[in-house]
Amino acid sequence: MNDLNLPIHIGIIMDGNGRWATKRGLKRSEGHKEGAKTLKKLCIYLNKRGIKYLSLYAFSTENFKREENEVNYLMDLFIQLFKTEFNTLKKENIKVIFSGRKEPLKDEVWLSMQTITNETKDNTGCILNICLNYGSQFEIADTTKRICQMYINKEISLDTIDPVFIQKNLYQDLPPLDLVIRTGGEMRLSNFMLFQASYAELFFTNTYFPDFNEKELEEILTTFLKRNRRFGGN
Repeated sequence: MNDLNLPIHIGIIMDGNGRWATKRGLKRSEGHKEGAKTLKKLCIYLNKRGIKYLSLYAFSTENFKREENEVNYLMDLFIQLFKTEFNTLKKENIKVIFSGRKEPLKDEVWLSMQTITNETKDNTGCILNICLNYGSQFEIADTTKRICQMYINKEISLDTIDPVFIQKNLYQDLPPLDLVIRTGGEMRLSNFMLFQASYAELFFTNTYFPDFNEKELEEILTTFLKRNRRFGGN
């Protein structure tokens, strides 16, 4: 496969952890734990494949509606991942950043996010964008408020505002998504990077995220290369 033709920016909606566990008679927390292992493996694999940007949908703003025990477990799992498990990603030269809102994340979660961001800021490999407490509609609203304030402060004119300017002022200044993959059998974007995914190629797989592996990912990349991306041209 010609690496020059690979997508620059891949997004993965990591779905199906809970159902993976339930199907095996396990607690949902076991599915999240197994999903975290898959997350690390895929990050390392895509970094070695030369993917420049990877955005992972880890926890949405709506996920706070889940049962309190599950939310608390996930928050503790994130802290553990960012403090210890992500040491592997640091050694692999992966740069970690985050997209999402601070509230209502616990201070310890936020601090662990800031720590891993700071510790990997000089890494030059794949940029791993973790969408945590993230919702695309909130992102667009927050960006609109920030741009409005720029205009009020006379930092920009109305003519400054175009799609490229909006893109650069989202939570992170990243290139548009080329490819979005959703595991777990659902066929929707669920408020994931809607602005960035305007012309992304979409792939949906029935595989639950803990079972999603490098082989299936490579098959998707092969199919991606066969698609004719016209961007509305014809």
